Amino acid sequence: MLNEFKDFIAKGNVMDMAVGIIIGAAFTAIVTSLVGDLINPIIGLVSGGVDFTNNYAVLGGDVPEGASLEAARETGGSIFAYGAFIMAIINFLIIAFVVFMLVRYVNKVKDAAAKEEEATPEAPKGPTAEELLAEIRDALKAKS
Repeated sequence: MLNEFKDFIAKGNVMDMAVGIIIGAAFTAIVTSLVGDLINPIIGLVSGGVDFTNNYAVLGGDVPEGASLEAARETGGSIFAYGAFIMAIINFLIIAFVVFMLVRYVNKVKDAAAKEEEATPEAPKGPTAEELLAEIRDALKAKS
């Protein structure tokens, strides 16, 4: 069983997956920072600082009027936090668009590289194995 585990770990696709997960975690931090630190402030500036995070409805319990969402949650009341959900959807759409643009750019670069490879002429091919064997056969027949 230990040998099977070593074989499993040593396979290339497991290592590729591990590298992908690590790069994905780092990429997530970059995209989150891009959206939170660069894009959201610009959208807030354009939209007049609209932030739905503190919009909620009290379903039950004693919540002071005008309390923030965090303060309302601390009271132990039943809170319907629709604003946080709306902001999560908006952030998701922004992140999805940024990732789409990055993937689109990477695909363009890959397509350009593939076209360059196609444009380079192939070296002339030599004879096939069958042709070489036929020549050897013919040479041996000629000697005998």
